[in-house]
Amino acid sequence: MDFKDYYKTLGLERGASEDEVRKAYRKLARKYHPDVSKEADADQRMREINEANDVLRDKEKRAAYDQLADHVARGGSPDGSFRPPPNWDEGFEFHRGANQGPADHADFSEFFSSVFGAAERRGAERRNYRARGEDHHAAIEIALEDALNGAEREITLRSQELDAQGRPEFKTRTLSVKIPPGVHPGQYIRLAGQGMPGHGGEPAGDLYLEVRIAPHPLYRVEDRDLYMTLPITPTEGALGAQVKVPTPSGGVVEVTVPPKARNGLKLRLKDRGLPGKPPGHLYLLLEIALPPADTDAARKAYEQLAQAAPFDPRRHLGV
Repeated sequence: MDFKDYYKTLGLERGASEDEVRKAYRKLARKYHPDVSKEADADQRMREINEANDVLRDKEKRAAYDQLADHVARGGSPDGSFRPPPNWDEGFEFHRGANQGPADHADFSEFFSSVFGAAERRGAERRNYRARGEDHHAAIEIALEDALNGAEREITLRSQELDAQGRPEFKTRTLSVKIPPGVHPGQYIRLAGQGMPGHGGEPAGDLYLEVRIAPHPLYRVEDRDLYMTLPITPTEGALGAQVKVPTPSGGVVEVTVPPKARNGLKLRLKDRGLPGKPPGHLYLLLEIALPPADTDAARKAYEQLAQAAPFDPRRHLGV
């Protein structure tokens, strides 16, 4: 049996803080959770991540694990394989934390079972186990219109639940989700009581859905703000103009393009982004579109423009 480096599994250094452990676990869980991951080994990686998190977020287990790591660093077993030294767990009392259940680690490795499993079971038998269910995380992709106006959607998730024997298994379930107006990418929607069931009469955990907004043909979302590329003609950019623009709410507004407008100039439509306190804005990024020179008249007009308004856009290059 090989020794497992739980710090390496979570991408952490030995002295990582509790907050760093928590952040590393959440980041990896979002990447490899079977509900959202496209990685071929997502299930196996998720088990390894859960196992490492189980140990490193528990002070007693982490202290005991660090002691074992020191034993391995000093040479461990002579044949190179790992075996816990006799009475290694004296002075430690392992137990399930507030967000853990007694059978959550049924799919964990042989290393975990040999090191913590038996000791943990002994501790559980010494007390009447009660614990709130574990929180779960998943992702939900919604349309921009749902973020603007709010909606109610049904989502299907693969989630881990416990069977009658207390063993974890994956099941598919459908949930109804209320999407509030103004929700933005990276925000979480909490579904109370939809996480893992509790133990000993304690309540179930919660399900947290990370919001992602599907790509839109016109608008790009950044936090509560929206961005849209607005094509204008060279004439409109040079002389200024009033142009009509569609808004995310479905209406149309007229905006002023100032004279001498350059490619990439940003115009702001206040409070036209995602609703909220404060609401976001709609930003228009000007993009000068050249008319095609596909007729004799168009080519002649370009020639006349070159004579009437000589202009060298590469003058600053010194060539």
